[in-house]
Amino acid sequence: MKLTEVKRKDILDAAIREFQEQGFAAARVNRIAEMAEVSKRTLYKHFESKELLFSAITDILLDQMAAMPSLHHDPTRPVRDQLVQALRDYVTHLTGDRYMALNRLVLSEFLRDQGLARAFFERAALQDAPIARLIDEAMQAGALRRADAPFAANQLLSMVKHFLVWPRFLMGAEPDGDADAVIADCVEMFMGRYGSG
Repeated sequence: MKLTEVKRKDILDAAIREFQEQGFAAARVNRIAEMAEVSKRTLYKHFESKELLFSAITDILLDQMAAMPSLHHDPTRPVRDQLVQALRDYVTHLTGDRYMALNRLVLSEFLRDQGLARAFFERAALQDAPIARLIDEAMQAGALRRADAPFAANQLLSMVKHFLVWPRFLMGAEPDGDADAVIADCVEMFMGRYGSG
């Protein structure tokens, strides 16, 4: 990694810490430069403003969302098993420490700026795309009843997030009960509505 890339990463890491500790409004560029062990001039060479620093952090979060593997329906395996595995991977991804910390940081700022939030969530829809694609392909193959695949995916993901993501995100609490059992129950409910019979 080149020295300029190392400095950029150090600045971003320091900005993440500063924004987490102080919030965006109270964050200070001087402190970010000090934590990154760079001059203020170097910081501004990489990021012309605090807003651009925050935008770069949202890009990191979006990159992590996009890192979710692409999923495709496998007609040789029961769709129920495919959904369970996909949801396990999804929950593991969403509840990883770094992802969770960045998500908390970014979403807390969106409460103050709805325009920023709208732009972000349009791009963040990619996060759920692999599961929606799996469901759509299973519907096309007749393994699930035909319906609006993105809507069906949102129903399933909303159940799973309610039990396994939001408690950790909002309160730092581990889920009640076994995560695999929760996922299996959510898939069972989903199959009750969308199973092909």
